[in-house]
Amino acid sequence: MKKLLAMLLALVMTLALAACGGTTGTDTQGETPSGTNDAAQTEDKLAVALVVAGTFGDRSFYDSSKAGVDRLAADFEKIDVKTIECNNENHDQQLRNAADSAKIVVAVGWEFYNIETIAPEYPDVDFIWIDNATSAPVSNVLNITYAQNEGSFLVGYVAAKMSESGVVGAVGGEDSATINDFIVGFTQGAKHANADIKVETIYSNTYDDPAIGKECAITLNDKGADVIFQIASKCGDGVFEAGAERGFYAIGVDSDQKYIADDVIICSMMKEVGTSIYDAVKAYVGGDKSLWGTTWVADMSNGYVGVGYGDEGATQQVSDEIKAEVESLKASIVDGSIVVETTR
Repeated sequence: MKKLLAMLLALVMTLALAACGGTTGTDTQGETPSGTNDAAQTEDKLAVALVVAGTFGDRSFYDSSKAGVDRLAADFEKIDVKTIECNNENHDQQLRNAADSAKIVVAVGWEFYNIETIAPEYPDVDFIWIDNATSAPVSNVLNITYAQNEGSFLVGYVAAKMSESGVVGAVGGEDSATINDFIVGFTQGAKHANADIKVETIYSNTYDDPAIGKECAITLNDKGADVIFQIASKCGDGVFEAGAERGFYAIGVDSDQKYIADDVIICSMMKEVGTSIYDAVKAYVGGDKSLWGTTWVADMSNGYVGVGYGDEGATQQVSDEIKAEVESLKASIVDGSIVVETTR
């Protein structure tokens, strides 16, 4: 009987503690007020959330950003990474969802333009906006923009040097300042190689449909373009497919894409999105937050923009002579001897 009374007393005390909120070591459920992210603050690990405007699988822009945060998770035990794909909708809500549970939120895509009003709602969260910049500095936002016009100048030069028809082309994802920044650099570089070169451009008006990318590439090829620069994310797969079928060369974008179609892709304009994210967060972990509240331009001078020709052993269509010329042009851009046009 004494044992039974003791057990009942213990049970009553446990229930009383639970009713008063006295338990420890368990997560409470409920809405997190806007502007707070207690989970990110109390965990032993630093919570980093990557939010992309579209979806992964493009093997260029979005996948490069994911490679960057994946490397952070692999190299730093204290960093915990989660990813969110917006699938081209609900960008503001997904940005808030990320901020509710992370200390650092990396937003990839121009679609997150409301970050400059959303970020101040979360003063304890630090944001990184990739490929765009707020209209004015926001103290907890690091903008990272890229000198894609510089890298595009170099691949435009390669395209013109490799063209036999005297016509090269570019498939852009949309008629926007960022995409046109690639195109003006590409055009300038092509004309630097050959003043008489003709540059044809077309917009797919989507980043997600390889079939449309293929149609665009065929249209350019019908106009004589025998080297085509893809600047359209997943649509680029269609450009490569058309190149394989029709026998023209292609140029990849953002990542070194040569492995996708070794016989078709002669080089890629590399924009080191993943590396820039990695380096920014690495500095943050080391206690350096000086970049936040500023716009950091990742360009050729700091090694974040360049040209890739594939891994060792890849088929090389571009001669060593042209590669040497590209390196010389790169040096001239870095030292200011060549000023590349820009839309930004």
